[in-house]
Amino acid sequence: MELRRPTLDLLPGYSAALAAGWSADTERGAEAAQEELEAIRRAPGAFVDSLDDREGRGAPVALPDGSRVARLPGFRLWMWDGEFCGVIGLRWQRGTAELPPHCLGHIGYAVVPWKRRLGHATEALRQMLPQARAVGLPWVEITTDPDNLGSRRVIEANGGGLVERFTKPPQFGSKPGLRYRITLG
Repeated sequence: MELRRPTLDLLPGYSAALAAGWSADTERGAEAAQEELEAIRRAPGAFVDSLDDREGRGAPVALPDGSRVARLPGFRLWMWDGEFCGVIGLRWQRGTAELPPHCLGHIGYAVVPWKRRLGHATEALRQMLPQARAVGLPWVEITTDPDNLGSRRVIEANGGGLVERFTKPPQFGSKPGLRYRITLG
């Protein structure tokens, strides 16, 4: 499995996953998938370009409660093993490793259901960590739900240590979460 920069050539695999009901947005799910499919239909090149926004100049980000917040600098890469497998993204704030309260972590990932349990998320996170270091982060935080044992294993396999159990902000339904930290050497 390798990480690839999104391109128009690879877009059909991503679009097919969205059309099959998968979404990289684990909080907003089907609603986010439909928004992305519409953006792809309108302007596929602009959609692909929007996935690499290291200046944070893109459109505001929709949170699960419908509120919108300013986009942070970041980019997404696609997991690829001969076909589309999933997404991993990195986001940060300039000048600090801290994130605003509405941003649950520096790195988020999602694997399509038919490619789970193959080690893709673990490998994707391993490959993303040097890129987080390259943008100047001394550590990254990743959050997951307490019952998501697969995600917990992915984080721990990459050196993540549990920092805290917390309650997600109201925009995310005030549900319980786990915050992990991976120190970048």
